[in-house]
Amino acid sequence: MALNPKQRQFLKGEAHSLNPVVLLGSDGLSENVIKEIASSIDHHELIKIKLNAGEGRKEQAAQAAEAVGAELVNVVGRVAILFKQRKEDSRFILPR
Repeated sequence: MALNPKQRQFLKGEAHSLNPVVLLGSDGLSENVIKEIASSIDHHELIKIKLNAGEGRKEQAAQAAEAVGAELVNVVGRVAILFKQRKEDSRFILPR
C-alpha cells in the first residue's frame, strides 16, 4: 500500500507526539531489532525508530520498513516514522 502525500502528512501529524520505541545500535538491523520493530508496529501501527548516527540513515529506515512490511512515512534527522495499517480494527482512517 503506497501512501500518497496527503496520507503521509496526516501520519506525520499523528506521529508528532510519539517517542521512539526502538533504538538501532551499532549493530544496525540485527534479527532481534527486526523482531522488536515488527512486534511494536503490529501493536501500535505507527511508530518512531531512532537510527544510527552514521551515513545512510534513509537507507537504514527503508531496510527496516521493508523487513517488517511497513511503509516509511518520513525520516527527520535520526528519527524515522514507520506505518503498517492493520487489516481489521485499525485506529487510523487515512484521508484519500
